[in-house]
Amino acid sequence: MARFFVNSQDINSDLLVLTGENAEHAKVLRLNNGEVVTVCDGQGTECICTVQEVSAGQISLVVSERQASAVEACVRATVYMAFSKGDKFEHVVQKATELGAYEIVAFPSVRCVSRPDEKSLKKKVERWQKIATSAAEQSGRGRIPQVLVLDSYKKALERASQSDIGILFYENEQAKTLKMALSDKSFQTISFITGPEGGLDPKEVEQALSAGLQVCTLGKRILRCETAPLCALSAIMYHAGEF
Repeated sequence: MARFFVNSQDINSDLLVLTGENAEHAKVLRLNNGEVVTVCDGQGTECICTVQEVSAGQISLVVSERQASAVEACVRATVYMAFSKGDKFEHVVQKATELGAYEIVAFPSVRCVSRPDEKSLKKKVERWQKIATSAAEQSGRGRIPQVLVLDSYKKALERASQSDIGILFYENEQAKTLKMALSDKSFQTISFITGPEGGLDPKEVEQALSAGLQVCTLGKRILRCETAPLCALSAIMYHAGEF
């Protein structure tokens, strides 16, 4: 079934109209009157709709059913990843969306090689959000993860510490595993932080501990900066019973 995302304020009516990119997409799909599609508000609510009329530049729909998305994860996992080189963050945004991430957050750290300025960062965020939207549509999600950027590592720690469980993954940690951290208590929200290509500075690890985060290992092997967050998210979703 074709899936479209619209603004949350546009989904309250029993008559919906797809325009712009959604209308173009519908045209590519060659939708006809009477066909059934799903329209989502990107916040977890979806409508089952029937195509009423196809005209130039717009598709008119009639809502037959409105419901909460049944495919969203039972835990809200927020991925915090330090700025990385090239298109690595784009890859993580796409795959983390498919895996069920609730939010994806970029932040600077001491060893970050990539430090985009304000102008380029604005364009990057727009592109990252489009990638998240496309991945949510492709994977059948009812919610589009928000892609955020924080201007400091300190703010990332403060925000991550507000979750039921907050974790920082550090390549030099050997004692505490992710399994241990997840077994400590039940949780509905979880945030985890991974570092850049050069890894995290020991002082940043101390800061994380002081902020109340648990410092964990992701195994004996050192993972690339784009592999670590996806490995962690997959393990968390498995622990939560999503797989």
